[in-house]
Amino acid sequence: MFAALRRLSVRQWSLAGLAFCVLMMLVALGLEHIGGLEPCPLCIFQRIAVLSAAAVFIVAAIHNPQGRLGPVIYGGLSLAAVLGGIGVAARHVWLQSLPPDQVPSCGPGLGYMVDVLPMQDVVAMVLSGSGECAEIDFLLLGISLPGWTLIGFIVLALAPLGILYRSVRGLWP
Repeated sequence: MFAALRRLSVRQWSLAGLAFCVLMMLVALGLEHIGGLEPCPLCIFQRIAVLSAAAVFIVAAIHNPQGRLGPVIYGGLSLAAVLGGIGVAARHVWLQSLPPDQVPSCGPGLGYMVDVLPMQDVVAMVLSGSGECAEIDFLLLGISLPGWTLIGFIVLALAPLGILYRSVRGLWP
């Protein structure tokens, strides 16, 4: 099995990563529009991380670079997006694990913050968390949505790691 994984091209790894990003977004949008769950600011940031990784995967799949530099760049950029998503999802899981008396108070909505505050303040406020991000609206097998998203990001990290592994090992055809 590992021998087959080593033979995958940048395009194949990128298409696999893109397919998983599409799956993650379909689940998120399905839960929002069909399930009626409204995304909190941290959920929106996680979606941005998925879309960022997907954008890198699309460009990498189209370009399908040979050699070492291109795959390292695409692998590094997509891994950075995935690691950002892992960080936000882990923060979200941590907020949900806080006792009720330690949950931060609810702040203004994300739309309002984006309209009135500089972007660095918006990011800082969202990552510091709010009461709405600490609510657990849905559990599947005892795991909350941010927990599943964290698992999804960890699985998604296999695509950029596969790209980087192949380029570092010099296995490109």
